[in-house]
Amino acid sequence: MDSLADLSETPLALETLRRHPCYNEEAHRYFAHIHLPVAPACNIQCHYCNRKFDCVNESRPGVVSELLTPEQAASKTYGVAAQLMQLSVVGIAGPGDPLANAEATFDTFRRVRETVKDVIFCLSTNGLTLIRHIDRIVELGISHVTITINAVDPVVGSRIYGWVYDEGKRYAGEEAARLLIDRQLAGLKMLASRGVLCKVNSVLIPEVNDAHLPEVARVVKEHGAVLHNIMPLIIAPGSRYEQEGMRAPRPRLVRQLQEQCAEAGAVIMRHCRQCRADAIGLLGEDRNQDFTWENIAAAPPMDEGARAQFQKELDEKVRVRMERKEGQSHHKQPSTGAGCSCPLSGDKPEASFTSKPVLIAVASRGGGKVNQHFGRAKEFMIYESDGTIVNFIGIRKVQSYCHGKADCNGDKVETMKEILSMVHDCALLLSSGIGEAPKEALQEAGVLPIVCGGDIEESVLEYVKFLRYMYPVQSNKGSKRNKGVKGNHSDLPIEHFGG
Repeated sequence: MDSLADLSETPLALETLRRHPCYNEEAHRYFAHIHLPVAPACNIQCHYCNRKFDCVNESRPGVVSELLTPEQAASKTYGVAAQLMQLSVVGIAGPGDPLANAEATFDTFRRVRETVKDVIFCLSTNGLTLIRHIDRIVELGISHVTITINAVDPVVGSRIYGWVYDEGKRYAGEEAARLLIDRQLAGLKMLASRGVLCKVNSVLIPEVNDAHLPEVARVVKEHGAVLHNIMPLIIAPGSRYEQEGMRAPRPRLVRQLQEQCAEAGAVIMRHCRQCRADAIGLLGEDRNQDFTWENIAAAPPMDEGARAQFQKELDEKVRVRMERKEGQSHHKQPSTGAGCSCPLSGDKPEASFTSKPVLIAVASRGGGKVNQHFGRAKEFMIYESDGTIVNFIGIRKVQSYCHGKADCNGDKVETMKEILSMVHDCALLLSSGIGEAPKEALQEAGVLPIVCGGDIEESVLEYVKFLRYMYPVQSNKGSKRNKGVKGNHSDLPIEHFGG
């Protein structure tokens, strides 16, 4: 997110934003959420979605391991809140559309509020029936609503949605898309006028809506959206897009569209994990399987005072990080643009590394620390730095190199190729540990692996400064100098750089 101050000027809104891990990049390091899967039905069909598919290793919206009744959802929330002190947000995001299951959704929120009074309520919807539920959303204190808006042009929308079903009638083609878009924008405007903080999610679909998303950003901001999340397409097994051979966008395109939407005036969310509809925990650290019904039954009574004190301490950590980030933004150097790649990508032979920021991939389990082994990482946090300023760029999902018993791939060579395709434009990769085979593969690809620990931003600055010292002058973009320069470095023990 570019600036929390851009979102709201009211003290209450700022208070909730400081604790919402999706709306606040700094909060996601400390505060946790729970998604309650009480809404199985959906009233639209997106070409990228298939809610019937579930895999223990799959993390995407629309996937759950079990559905809950409102009673079960409230009981689970209480048990989780009693143990997970940093739980600050209770959301309903599926696996279908919460407002296509309105009674179960609102009954769940009501029951949760009776026993867990200190949490923020959040709702995600496609927006088709949103205008019918504005009053209930406000009355229940649902302060944050996310609407998935993939297009504001029915022609584009008709290539994304198969059908829309409303009040006993099925719509298709441009008619369906027009109805959906009109309802989405009307609902967004109504919620914003009532003081509800609205985030818009847009799925980036190459060659379908990529060129259209800056217009989406402009329109939704005009209608009251405070945050815009550009999400890379995840193609569900069995979906129409899979059958058509559609491919997910590359990281460069995702970043390019994020920057273009930011130029259109949107405040961009960059730390989205595209969570499951039953996720529990910090973003990127789903602990759903830790909270079994046996665990919930054995949970101690909730200590509201202890929760309040613990979250107050987290508030202070978030505040410090936000102030530090705000201070850095005043000294922020101009970005190199959406296509910024590795430090060795100067356009001229005499280009110096000191004149161009680099990308750094970081393996982290949360808490703002470099604390994840490379082989266990299912995502990499991407940062950009010139050695003086650190900017968070986004998240890149990968298949973990070490699968353990739950092995969806099994071919480490192919898995490593996939990982390299996601981090090849990075100069450094920071992790808490890495094996010899992936270390060599990264070095061969021109990505320098560093074993270290501690604060992410401090580590990034330290090793980018090291890189500037070691390689002050680079050669032409597109040459094989990246491999050669870092290959010269491979004879030094990796621990030399902080392990």
